[in-house]
Amino acid sequence: MLQRIQQFSIGLLMAISTLGYAAEAEPQFHIKQVAQLDGVPWGMAQLNDNTLLATIQDGGLLRVNTDTGMTQRITGLPEIARLGQGGLLDVALSPDFDTTSWVYFTYSHPTKEGATTALARAKLKDETLEDWQDLLISDASSSKGQHFGSRIAFDADGHVFFSVGDRGERANAQDLSNHAGSILRLNLDGSVPADNPYVRHGNIRPEIWSFGHRNPQGLFYDKETKLLWSNEHGPRGGDEINLIRAGANYGWPIVSYGKEYWAPIQVGEASSKEGIEDPKKVFIPSIAPSSLLIYRGELFQDWDGDFLSTALALRHLNNVRLKSGKVFETRFLEDLNERMRDVIEINDGSIMISTDSGKLLQVTPSR
Repeated sequence: MLQRIQQFSIGLLMAISTLGYAAEAEPQFHIKQVAQLDGVPWGMAQLNDNTLLATIQDGGLLRVNTDTGMTQRITGLPEIARLGQGGLLDVALSPDFDTTSWVYFTYSHPTKEGATTALARAKLKDETLEDWQDLLISDASSSKGQHFGSRIAFDADGHVFFSVGDRGERANAQDLSNHAGSILRLNLDGSVPADNPYVRHGNIRPEIWSFGHRNPQGLFYDKETKLLWSNEHGPRGGDEINLIRAGANYGWPIVSYGKEYWAPIQVGEASSKEGIEDPKKVFIPSIAPSSLLIYRGELFQDWDGDFLSTALALRHLNNVRLKSGKVFETRFLEDLNERMRDVIEINDGSIMISTDSGKLLQVTPSR
């Protein structure tokens, strides 16, 4: 399908910090709509300089030519449960993709109860997926349609991480006998690393790397600092950016900055508690962060090390900067009024954003 490519420019809209309003100049952006897809492009991965893979939440996988906007459907997907927020979710190329052709996916796997989040991989051969392998069908099955997670990240040592939400049952996030409300760590072949924090701990699931998460839909391993970061949806307010540490408890639902949907009452016992990791950034009101990127490219030089998140509820590209113990937040692209779903950095240093309306938008600085 060939779609008309649109190009336009837009400026910065808001700059705020935890200390008040930050006075910053207004950088301008050039935005190129590279494709219009049918459905919600939930995840993206760059194959080469002009080609992306895009997952469609309803259960499709597309190869997208970013020069022409043309798409080709990839076959070979398994049965996918399209339940509520579930579907075909994230996609990521294996670190050794050039030699192995492995592509990793998260998706909602059908179960007797309804569905659960699964991590899988398959080899991409032309327009077909071959040798599909479910690496972990998580123990997080539910008939509920919310809080599947789920993003994928790789570290530099042969491990893959993926996130699973609490599946709409708050107590799951503190129950280590299941996978719900956790970030999980596996070897690339799906086996459990011997140095995971809960290996040989009785009833605790050995794949768990961290727990106490509500619905983490952003996950990013920063190769420069060798740190793993996540963002997650809070309830009514209380979205978070967290530095993920092995074995750490991130508190949900014991601690939260969010409030109940039915009344202005704080969720949990407090916003902070001994033995529970504090977030590095809290969003009040909620922005509904749906992906996470730490920018390391050269096009946006002022953004080096900044956190970029797409926002569903407040419809913008969110920038967070941690500097000298202070947290600064900037909101971009609000004028587009798009539910922004995913953001990735591509080879030339520009960023690619997908929206729930099916747009793929390439963002570069205006010259």
